[in-house]
This record gives sequence, C-alpha cells and structure tokens, in this order.
Amino acid sequence: MKIITDERCIEFSSLGHPERPARVGDTVKHLRAQTDLRLQWAKPLPADETAILRAHSKRHLARLKEPEDFDEDTPSYPTILDHARRSVGAALAALELVRAGEMPFSLMRPPGHHATRDQAMGFCYLNSAAIIALEALATGTKRVAVFDFDVHHGNGTEAILVNHHGTACYSIHQHPCYPGTGAADVGDNCFNFPVAPSTPRSEYRSTLSAALEKMLKFKPELVIVSAGFDAYSRDPLAQQTLEAEDFHWIGEELRKTAIPLVNLLEGGYSDDLPQLILAYLKGLKGK
Repeated sequence: MKIITDERCIEFSSLGHPERPARVGDTVKHLRAQTDLRLQWAKPLPADETAILRAHSKRHLARLKEPEDFDEDTPSYPTILDHARRSVGAALAALELVRAGEMPFSLMRPPGHHATRDQAMGFCYLNSAAIIALEALATGTKRVAVFDFDVHHGNGTEAILVNHHGTACYSIHQHPCYPGTGAADVGDNCFNFPVAPSTPRSEYRSTLSAALEKMLKFKPELVIVSAGFDAYSRDPLAQQTLEAEDFHWIGEELRKTAIPLVNLLEGGYSDDLPQLILAYLKGLKGK
C-alpha cells in the first residue's frame, strides 16, 4: 500500500478552524510509527491544468488567487491554489498507481468534494474526486464510480458529474447536515443515501451496504473513494455513531468488491483521525 502525501500541505491554517494541519501531520506520524501494515510513501504528481479544467472553469482558478474569503468556512489563504493543486496532484498519482496494480491512499489537505465547477466551499477548493473521474474517462477507463462515505454530502462532485456519461456517484451522508443537499437522487447517475442524525451503527452499515450493492450493478472499472471519517461518534462536525471498527469494516467491504480503488481523504475532524484512517487501511488490506 502506498500513502501519497506532501509535507507542504500542513503549511496553511486558520486559528480555530477544524480543517487544521494536525489532521495530516498527526496521521503521518501515526502511520510511520505503526507496524501492522507495510506502507510505502509517494509524492503528488504535477497537477495538469487540462485535467483540472475538465471539472472547473478558468474563472474559478482565477478566483482562487484572490484574497477575499469564499465563505465563513472557507478562507482564502495566500497560496491556497498551490495547496489545492497538490491535492489534485496526489489524486493523479493515486490514479497512476492504481493502474499499476497498487493500493493508494491520498493523505492530503485541503479536501475537495464540496467544490463545484465555479465555487469553493465547505473547506474545499478543487474537487479532486471529480477531476480524477474525468481524467480516468479521458485516458481510457469506460465506467468510473465515486463512492463517498464522508458524513457530509458530496454536493460538488455531484454537481460536476451529474448526467455525465460513464460516471456514477454514490453518497452516504447525514441529512439534515451541511451543505443541506443530498436528500434525493439527482439526474440519472447520482444516487444519495441520506441517514438521520444519531443513526445506529447497524443501520448506518445497512445503508452503506445498499449503496455498495447499487454501485456494483453499475459495474465500474474504477472506484474513486471520497473517504471521510466524520461519521465518527466523537467528530465535532456531525452527529453520527460510527467507531473505528466501522471504518475497518468499510475498508473490508470495499476490498471485497475487487475493483481498483483510488482512495482520497476528505473530512474527519476528531483528534482520533489517525487511528480511524489506520483502521480503514487495515480493512482495505484485509488485516
């Protein structure tokens, strides 16, 4: 298994903001110290603008260079476009690695699944999942699924990929919750599986299993996993009940599909994030 990261992704922060450098910094330390998994480490690729512009507009890229905040949750940092590009570059590296038979996990920030074609929002600036889905299609893959288990609906990925031939999106998320979307399916290829706040773990697993079953009927050649760990019982930004063993189970269930997986870190804001990610990685490896 290869972990793709870049130490520069911890170089931006906003006082008190939950999307903080320790999310990645502490996880890197934890993964380097553990002995249960043999991990290799890789760097992002350069983020090709052609790939980015399949999902985002030139106007959006220009806006990311401007100093005004995007909303109260999404600050404008001086070098945020560079950081967001590196997140995309890590996803591009993950795509390359999975095509070479590897099992990659992109451990980067900022996350991406709320970013739409023209709008940064929800801590997200460039939508790596959508960019990689379109890149995969453009480079020979015929059917690409996005499987999003972040507790918040992947509205940006949905907005970019809705009705796009060869793609399908499956999102399991709390509703009501930020960003307020995802109550029902959209278009002919975006399938939403909302769960109420404080849903019991067994029911959450059943919903996720239903989403996986539906995804398998699509018969994707590649699955892009928007891996969010904020459905955890002690996450500060939602009201769910999952524990570390549930994320291990999610990894196991995805491994059992035997479909190549590009794993991208999205949310997860508790201090236990490093343990949750390790549990998921163990599930992916059958450990």
